[in-house]
Amino acid sequence: MSNTRTITISWQGGLRFEGGAPGGPTVSIDGDNTTAPGPMQQLLLAIASCSGSDVVGILEKARVALRRCDIEVTGTRREDHPRRYLAVHMTFRLAGAGLDDTKARRAIELSVGKYCSVIHSLNPDIPITWDVELS
Repeated sequence: MSNTRTITISWQGGLRFEGGAPGGPTVSIDGDNTTAPGPMQQLLLAIASCSGSDVVGILEKARVALRRCDIEVTGTRREDHPRRYLAVHMTFRLAGAGLDDTKARRAIELSVGKYCSVIHSLNPDIPITWDVELS
């Protein structure tokens, strides 16, 4: 059985596209970053949402009643083409009953080091760093 995914995008004019999986929800992408996040911002959003999903699930299994999970992701890009990311830094801002530094760090380490498919789809020469703030 194949584990293949397919998406389709349609040009909407300018540098705007809309797309998603056939029959599924769609997302807008704007190469000018005017009407929607552009492709490189979408990649940072994908990193944050993938890792965030992992962290939420791991903390729920650890019986943490999470009430906040905000993630800021900063990507440093090359000046010349291809203007790919050279480094990515994530800041996790978490709060919840039963949450402590050990549980938070363990969940993030598992996500970044093992589970996040988006991070592991990136070129391995891109350092992914992170820190955590508990409130």
